[in-house]
Amino acid sequence: MSNQIKPNKNVGMFASLVILFEFVLAILIFLFVFGNSANFQGGDSHMEPVKQGVGYFLGTIYKGGIIVPILLTMFLVVLTFTIERFITIAKSQGHGRVDAFISKVRSLMAQGDIDGSIAECNRQQGSIANVVNEGLKMYRQMEADKNLDKERKILAIQKELEEATSLELPMLSKNLVIISTIASIATLMGLLGTVIGMIVAFKALAQAGSPDALALSTGISEALVNTALGILTSAISIVMYNFFTNKIDSLTYGMDEAGYSVVQTFASRYKDAK
Repeated sequence: MSNQIKPNKNVGMFASLVILFEFVLAILIFLFVFGNSANFQGGDSHMEPVKQGVGYFLGTIYKGGIIVPILLTMFLVVLTFTIERFITIAKSQGHGRVDAFISKVRSLMAQGDIDGSIAECNRQQGSIANVVNEGLKMYRQMEADKNLDKERKILAIQKELEEATSLELPMLSKNLVIISTIASIATLMGLLGTVIGMIVAFKALAQAGSPDALALSTGISEALVNTALGILTSAISIVMYNFFTNKIDSLTYGMDEAGYSVVQTFASRYKDAK
């Protein structure tokens, strides 16, 4: 049990450090990139953004206010864990096509070539191969065991496959909860930033004494930057979460299918045994 808890703590610590680092990075980008004096009229960040070019875009984002660094942090976190998940799941798929690997292992097992099946798993090196490899090792042990009956041997193989699957799945789904959480709250954070910006804009108009349409429209556009950033981050998060979930479901189905093949092969080869 303790061996399983320690990796989980390490995973949580890594994710926390990534989020903290990217929060600091987001603040630096907000202050020194978006808040660069070249992006504002008169070189003063308290003034309006320059009228055109990239500086106008960056300056307008800076005027979005204090929620912008938080939204930028969420965007960077999603980007980082998306890349991390791409790499991890690509490794989990192993070398070559998964369906071709399963077919090859089935063929080898049907011929009774367990050593060849294990060698094929070692070449494939994916999550499905890891599960099948553990099942085949137990398969070979059960073949040599003269004490257990057929049903207990099948149960032992099934248990080994289940345990191997339970060890592979957490690594596949790691950090997806962070992506799904950001997908849920990024839009809300964007709306919060917009509401704060609108309050500030209308408060400034009230203190000015007379309505200023230009100042109001500028304040609203700056406030809506938060909504745009929130929606963009949330949309990317949702797409990536669904994409990775689909990939993980495919791998899980492959594990189940391959494990079933191992059990059925054993059962069919020893169908007359008791």
